Amino acid sequence: MFDDFNDIGEFVKHGKKGTLVVAAAAESDLLRALSIANELYLNRIILVGSRKKITEISSNESIDISEMEIIDVADMAAACEKAVTLIRQGQADFIMKGLVDTSVFLKAVINKADGLMVGRLLSSIMMVRITSYHKFLILSDGGMIIDPDLEKKQGIIANAVDFSRLLGISPIKVGCLAAKEKVNPKMPATVDGAALKQLSQHQYFGADVLVEGPIAMDLLISKKAAQVKGYESDVAGDVDVIIMPNIETGNAIIKVMTHLGNAQLGGIVMGAKVPIILTSRSDSYENKLNSIILGAFLTQKMDDCHQI
Repeated sequence: MFDDFNDIGEFVKHGKKGTLVVAAAAESDLLRALSIANELYLNRIILVGSRKKITEISSNESIDISEMEIIDVADMAAACEKAVTLIRQGQADFIMKGLVDTSVFLKAVINKADGLMVGRLLSSIMMVRITSYHKFLILSDGGMIIDPDLEKKQGIIANAVDFSRLLGISPIKVGCLAAKEKVNPKMPATVDGAALKQLSQHQYFGADVLVEGPIAMDLLISKKAAQVKGYESDVAGDVDVIIMPNIETGNAIIKVMTHLGNAQLGGIVMGAKVPIILTSRSDSYENKLNSIILGAFLTQKMDDCHQI
């Protein structure tokens, strides 16, 4: 079990360090995070993008990129395609989006002929460390799947469970977020939450996974709230993974935790051949670095993760 991102980083330092390829890498906070990661957590970094823009930014911001390889590709879509190709060729272990629209980046990732798909759902996982909670929170999906149905929520849980197991979490306590605990046919989150709990009771996600749902946020994160409301569950007040009912809810919770709760966070996309880092332009340098640490950690824990 890890207490914070520094703990995960220390683990990475003592393992086999991997190679990261970054598509459209001309962005200052990203280059600053990569400079630190290159020194501490990675064996090699390949920057795909405009050499002129990358060198100008690094020079103006005094960022050391001297040991990073630059592949000069000015066109954004072509840069994403080249980065994906390097993964497929086994020249890099994981991939990161730089200063390019997510839709352009993902078009290269999900390309049926030359992409990185393996027949699984792609889902965004946000790992959050906030001082008011006693351990990491894993939130999914708050960045990719707009309005997941029951089948997609099964895929979201499956990816989050795989991620949690790699982190050494056991048992894995999953909460299906809703506004209330009683099933209401007019509230799809409650219906799906109950169905997912029933699947878990039949060990659909594995014997080490406990799914509770539907359940409101206060009960998920506060044992006191659960006691006051008389709600009994092993997940209440001790949740590891929170499954969002839709992208708006996930996006809002993550941003509130970040900007009002001063949370540390790192994000990863699971379900492809390799870990994918899909940070936002507004993410801080620290959160970009945390995401790189997560990706580096996963490449050490996932067997043959870059082989096609």
